[in-house]
Formats: sequence, structure tokens, C-alpha cells
Amino acid sequence: MNEPIVARHWLAASAPKAAPALATTTVLALARIWNANGAEHSIGNALLMTVLSAGAAAAGACASVGYAGDSTIAGTAFAASGALAFAGVAGYADGLPLPLLLWTLATAGAYALAARYWRKDRRETVAYERHVSERREEHAHIERVETLRATTQIEAARTGAAYAEQLAAALVHRAALPSFDPAALERAGLPALPAVDTDKER
Repeated sequence: MNEPIVARHWLAASAPKAAPALATTTVLALARIWNANGAEHSIGNALLMTVLSAGAAAAGACASVGYAGDSTIAGTAFAASGALAFAGVAGYADGLPLPLLLWTLATAGAYALAARYWRKDRRETVAYERHVSERREEHAHIERVETLRATTQIEAARTGAAYAEQLAAALVHRAALPSFDPAALERAGLPALPAVDTDKER
């Protein structure tokens, strides 16, 4: 059975690759908007972002070393901690050099972390596609073998039926001959034919 081929649009295929840069750029833009609206040199805002970042880092540490050890929750918490710290510094600092430097480092780190998961996902996808391809080839081979076997059995049955019909016709024709001797067939090991009433045939 043929499956439909679904071609992904290039935007859908490239969207995951642009996600880290979009995330860090969004945080930088929001932090600079916050800076323009009074966060620059605001001790209270800086303390708030510090506390939030430390809380997210603590949550990530607890999730990573806890009993369950959920790496997804830990990674999300650490990413949130880094984003909050980056937003706090970008919102508190005056000028763009330090926020842009942090944006560059954060983007590079995000891509370094994402590349690891992309490689893992790619390996799993390739392994799955290889497994599916092997299963399809195995099923196709089994289908071909069963088709050949069924065709052979049908041809053998057809040949046997034709031979049986020819043999029956020959025996009936031979039995109608006046010199036919059924006892000779029995002595030869062939199955006995029903007795033919020659008087009734006449």
C-alpha cells in the first residue's frame, strides 16, 4: 500500500532552527523596552529579577537531583533562570554594548544546547525510518513468497485436476471397448472401476 508523501514547507522546516535566536532576541527587545520605561538603574527591579532568576535556578537544581530526575523540567527551569538574569541585566544596564554581548553569549549557548537535542532527534528519526523501511521490505518479501507459493499451489491443483479428468476420460473410453478386462487393471494396482452393464448399454 502506497502512503502519501507529505512535503513540509521550508518555513516549517526552518522554524525550529530559528527558535533560539528568536527567543533571545525577544528577551532582549522586551528588556530594552523595560529599560526605556524606568528599569534603568532601578535597584528594586534588579533585585526582583535576581530573586526570580535564583528561584528558577534552584527549581532546576531540585528537578535535576531529585528522586524523579526529570531532565526536561530541569532544562526548562535553568533556561528560565538564564532568561531572567539576561533580562535583568539588559533592563538595568545603560547603553547597548553589555546587553548585546549577553545576547550573543545567550544565543550561542542556546544553539549549543539545542544542537545536542537536534542530533538526538535526528538519530532517533533515522533509526525509526530505517526500522520502518526494514519492516516494509520484510513484509514485501513475505508477500512475494506467499504469492509465489499460492500461485504454485493453484497451478499444481489445476494440473492435477486436468490430469484426473484426462485419466477418467481415458478409462471410461477404455472401459467401453469390447476387449476391456477390469481384472487386468486390478492386477496392475489401479483402482477398480465400477462394472459396466454392456447389455443395458446395447
